[in-house]
Amino acid sequence: MAELTPLAIAVLALLHERQMHAYEMYQLLLQRRNDRLLKVKPGSLYHTVERLAGQELVRATGTERAGNRPERTTYEVTAAGTRALQERVQTGIESYAYEYPLFPVVLSEAHNLDMDDAVERFRRRLGDLDVQLADIGEAITGAIERQVPEAFWMAADYNRAVLTAERDWLTTLLQRIESKDLSWQHRKTK
Repeated sequence: MAELTPLAIAVLALLHERQMHAYEMYQLLLQRRNDRLLKVKPGSLYHTVERLAGQELVRATGTERAGNRPERTTYEVTAAGTRALQERVQTGIESYAYEYPLFPVVLSEAHNLDMDDAVERFRRRLGDLDVQLADIGEAITGAIERQVPEAFWMAADYNRAVLTAERDWLTTLLQRIESKDLSWQHRKTK
């Protein structure tokens, strides 16, 4: 069996809560702001559900039609799906896997920009990080106010810590560039 993708993990976890159809899963993932944790697109979600059904990790339990809406198939997780979910969560927690994000790549090539251009772009990123941090802070505050147990939103706290660390690092980088502590070696294009 292939390793479960982040979206497959989310689908199995939702079906572990209760039976539902794919559109309901999509709406619930958005409502819970899981689109901050993984790419959530309807087409990908439907494909993931079909793939999990083909692997016998989920199974259809029935179909329904409401009004003019298309027919919707309801799914449940199988015993094999529950085991696959638990095993993937276990290995995902205990084993670090580098995920090759874009930022370190472009950061390593930032010297290809004029210093003022790079500084301006770093400042824009800082602004974006502040917006994201405020959004995560509001989501966490809302979860606390609704008395959602922390185990259900600790990923948001993790993301906040990671974004805070990046913001702090970027702030220091900008200070170093502007104070000339970090010399900028830009090569002009020919």
